[in-house]
Amino acid sequence: MLYARRFILIGAIAGCLGAIHGFTLVSAADGSTKAIKEPELAAELRRRFESDQAIRKEWIEFSTKHNIQGKEQELDELDPKVDEAYKALIKKVSDEDQSNQVWLKEVIQKHGWPGRSLVGAQGAHDAWLLVQHASKDLEFQQDCLAKMTAMPKGEVSSIDIAYLTDRILCLTGKKQKYGTQGMFKDGKIIPQPIEDEEHVDERRKELGFEPLADYLKMMEKAYGLAQTSETK
Repeated sequence: MLYARRFILIGAIAGCLGAIHGFTLVSAADGSTKAIKEPELAAELRRRFESDQAIRKEWIEFSTKHNIQGKEQELDELDPKVDEAYKALIKKVSDEDQSNQVWLKEVIQKHGWPGRSLVGAQGAHDAWLLVQHASKDLEFQQDCLAKMTAMPKGEVSSIDIAYLTDRILCLTGKKQKYGTQGMFKDGKIIPQPIEDEEHVDERRKELGFEPLADYLKMMEKAYGLAQTSETK
């Protein structure tokens, strides 16, 4: 069964689609009914996740409406009112990410990495998303990745680890492994450089990802870059 279930808006605003924004196609819930140790923490993680997604949805819809997507270098050509509104949205996203980062650091200091036994499969996934958006603090991301990979089997999604691994590789100027991080180019979304790109789909398949080409097409559609035959 492929991991793709629904869109998750990921990323911060700058750099690449891994570092700016991207769509992760994921299914975080595993259908488990096992009791979790910190249901209130899980609920707060869910609230922050949903707020994160709502803000990013607002930003992407605004960018699509004003044809800004992938053209941030041309912002000085925008109508001043549009430019002001766009910068306000960027600040809104950045402030949200910073607030989540500060809060999550306190959570980790108290509980360690919030894995599935602590906050459930959904909560563990929600925690990952907050770290994925902490791109202004690379050391924090690296520390979280180390904690995630050190967790017992079943506590952390291998998909979440793959996304954070790619994000950190891109932010440190290295080639990613799974092709999860992209960037805009000539009205398209292309992947950031990939190590051993010839075999990337084999690595993706092992984790339950769809082929890279399909993933990129879905991201383009989500960002309003892909035209359907009806609109051509």
